[in-house]
Amino acid sequence: MCKLIGLMSNIIMLLALITEIASMVEFTNVKCTSWDNAFDNFEYCHLKSVNRSFKYLSLKVNLHKLPKLRFVNFSLLKRYNGYKPFLYNITVDACKALRHPKSNPIFNFFHGLFKKHSNMNHTCPFNHDLIVEKLPTNFMNQQVSGDLKFPHGDYLFHSDWYAYGINRATVDFFYSLS
Repeated sequence: MCKLIGLMSNIIMLLALITEIASMVEFTNVKCTSWDNAFDNFEYCHLKSVNRSFKYLSLKVNLHKLPKLRFVNFSLLKRYNGYKPFLYNITVDACKALRHPKSNPIFNFFHGLFKKHSNMNHTCPFNHDLIVEKLPTNFMNQQVSGDLKFPHGDYLFHSDWYAYGINRATVDFFYSLS
């Protein structure tokens, strides 16, 4: 009985010492828009829920012309009364940032969110269809709850993809952090 009480008190003390609980990412929606169907179109863009605890994101954009991808705009928005800018809104020369990853750590963070589950893991040119395949929530949990701590809430990861100086596609990825 004494050992049980001692064990229970140790567990309670251990729980009291835990000051930080790991964040949980839950995918809520994804919207992909092609602004020029002669240039590109989305073959698929969806979230798939395998079971209660396993959800993943997949998208594939078919490129009809060899893109001269130069600029990508990444922004993070947090939901208050509507989605409002939160921390980051950057536009970068994607080819330069991929060639020299240390030159832009913010781009590196955003690109790291999907790079391992994508064929966009090399430098320019991109002369093939662009794919993000089965990006799971547990991978996002590791990325978002790593070095950068974000407050709980609903978020929108917005990206605009520019080729030849024209916005060709937009990907909006919605998720909750709890």
